[in-house]
Amino acid sequence: MRKKSSNAAPNLLTVSDLRVKFVTPDYSVHAVNNVSFSLKRGEVLSVLGESGSGKSVTLSAIQRLLPENITSVDGSIKINDEEILSMSAKRLNRLRGKQISMIFQEPATSFDPVFSIGQQITECMRHHAGFSLRKANKRALELLDLVRIPSAKDRLNNYPHELSGGMRQRAMIALALSCDPMILLADEPTTALDATVQIQILLLLKDIQQELGLSIIFVTHDIGVAIEIGDRIAVMYGGQIVETGSLSDVIKDPQHPYTKGLLSSTIHANSSGKRLHAIPGSPPNLSTAPMNCSFSERCQFANETCKTTIPENVMLGPERYSRCLRIGAWA
Repeated sequence: MRKKSSNAAPNLLTVSDLRVKFVTPDYSVHAVNNVSFSLKRGEVLSVLGESGSGKSVTLSAIQRLLPENITSVDGSIKINDEEILSMSAKRLNRLRGKQISMIFQEPATSFDPVFSIGQQITECMRHHAGFSLRKANKRALELLDLVRIPSAKDRLNNYPHELSGGMRQRAMIALALSCDPMILLADEPTTALDATVQIQILLLLKDIQQELGLSIIFVTHDIGVAIEIGDRIAVMYGGQIVETGSLSDVIKDPQHPYTKGLLSSTIHANSSGKRLHAIPGSPPNLSTAPMNCSFSERCQFANETCKTTIPENVMLGPERYSRCLRIGAWA
């Protein structure tokens, strides 16, 4: 198993100017607009934002899982300097699972209901890694032990519906780890679970990440979850990353009004007896490409320039930026 490497290591994943557009005869959606970020070996990047901000679409685009007949994807996605968007289907099939893998949001719909958990995990290893059936079965048992599923040998023969939500999510993590990937994409893996099980899954992922030296992109709409698991954080709104930086920098000193609004609307230890602040208005209409600051209609600090100008990234330090025209004017 891989050991955790130095943070000075080069980027494993580099996403540059990613744009994703869905087009049908009836509508178009500019779901992701000029998104750029990187991921180093052994790093956990939390991607935070409300529903519809483009988080899950970005993850799916990285593995080219979006339906090609209605999707336009532009920009660059590189894993170890190898371009994903121009990669052949054969090469992409070899890369999935072995170099990059994904934990989906709802394991109940991600697992095939007519095959056992063990069959699905072993099939993945045989298809992507060329394991023999005997070796795959042995490895599947090791993986269920790794994700702390009790009576692992018996659970291999269970069908997805025979497991609880928490056990299915653990099995999904085992499936994602089956080919020993370098990069793990986690698409809100705790959303459908109750609070106690959420904590268990987060602690499990942290332990596995540290043990295997994985690089993880963890998508969530929950600030508490983002803080619990992340080394760096990227805040998404309207299909764009509006702020990114180290976890401590962004949480302690937010430089975008949307980030500040998210933090102000979150319950914490000192919230008792205090009124929570809500962000007024609704998310932007993404049927057209952005022509201004996507948050300007909801921002109390916006002026006319904000409503007519597309903001650029303002660098605030190494790997720290905010996409706001009025940084410092509202702090």
